[in-house]
Amino acid sequence: MLFNRFNNLSYTLLAGTLTAAALTAAQPALADQEISDREVLVAELAEDESVEDVENSLPLREATPRAARKNPSQDEPPEGANTDEPAKVAPDIDLKDIATVPEPPGEAAEATDAPVPEQATAFALLGSEVRPGTSTRLSWSPNIQIAGLSQPTPVLVVNGVNPGPTLCLTAAVHGDELNGIEIVRRTVYDLNPEKLSGRVVGIPIVNLPGFQQATRYLPDRRDLNRHFPGSPDGSLADRIAYSLFENVIRKCDMLVDIHTGSQKRTNLPQLRADMNNPDVAAFTRGFDRMAVVHSTGSSGMLRTAAVDAGIRTVTMEAGESHRIQEHQIDAGVNSLTSLLDKEGMISRMFVWGDPEPVYYDSNWVRVPNGGILFSEVDLGARVSEGEVLGYVADPITNAQHPIRAISDGRIIGMAVDQVVMAGFAAYHVGTEAEVPGE
Repeated sequence: MLFNRFNNLSYTLLAGTLTAAALTAAQPALADQEISDREVLVAELAEDESVEDVENSLPLREATPRAARKNPSQDEPPEGANTDEPAKVAPDIDLKDIATVPEPPGEAAEATDAPVPEQATAFALLGSEVRPGTSTRLSWSPNIQIAGLSQPTPVLVVNGVNPGPTLCLTAAVHGDELNGIEIVRRTVYDLNPEKLSGRVVGIPIVNLPGFQQATRYLPDRRDLNRHFPGSPDGSLADRIAYSLFENVIRKCDMLVDIHTGSQKRTNLPQLRADMNNPDVAAFTRGFDRMAVVHSTGSSGMLRTAAVDAGIRTVTMEAGESHRIQEHQIDAGVNSLTSLLDKEGMISRMFVWGDPEPVYYDSNWVRVPNGGILFSEVDLGARVSEGEVLGYVADPITNAQHPIRAISDGRIIGMAVDQVVMAGFAAYHVGTEAEVPGE
């Protein structure tokens, strides 16, 4: 189902009535298209574009083998024909097609001992039971506010009519990162439970207080993405992280945590993943047109905690904070659609794009002087060592200081034009690097 796009982003929609009909209309399923093997793009950089974080990623040990495509059974359940029922309308068929002659009524073939296809089951989440073939909106509350003022966080759930894995999508763990909210909304509302195998759980706004205040942090000024899996008796951030992790995240088999650049920086659409983990490395191959950035992650990150719990998890980065960017959102939705297809959860005609032809290592280029930053390159541009990426202009002396690339590569992240101080990390340049073992 295609939804009208709103001119003004208003997530009061999440607090309104979410009907099952809004979630259950989608495009009809088409024939599967074979997906060709794709190269994995690897890079190393700090998580969440927090340049001050110490890079703790372990080097790649070896190229990880590709995982076989997972195809849950799509067999139709056995028919329970009843000859006593009123006559049914015959289907409209093309008689020119060669087909077997239907059996006369009352002469059905004898029952066989063929195994009965596995049936989807109800999904227990947040104190509710979501039946197969239905969709709903639940509420999650970490119970950290005054009881009479508590505001629950909406959780969107689609339970498919067929069995399959459970995929969780989270966004706005940092409250000012808006692109992920829209990526989750569009992906979940496009699903039809009657054509879905498995379950999808979407939390468009994890950090609801931060979202309402247009800030990255929680009310106690802590970064929620440094406190997972949390603690039931720790700080405010610990308690929120614990509640989310225990009540929602542990119910899932796969997790995509969606972020943007921070501190007035923007990111080329990319995945952050621990490529030393074979299950995670295989998981990244389900995302179309996404560079993969090798990062083992830091303690406290949702991605790290989920992987430690045995959940295949990646972080998706797309664009910059405080903004809605249509091309970044489209890239995220496209990649999640390809993931659903790759995991056998949906069946659609999906055309895969060519993978990026390089493996990324990376370095930050910092400004030499304070002033106003003006860029002369775009996000995604390929640059050469020594090339001018931009310059810093001193508004008082009129001095202009060029900023040059220190290696060949591609701009995979960059700061937007702004007032900067000397040493500010302005350009993130991905450089070519061979994958060990190839």
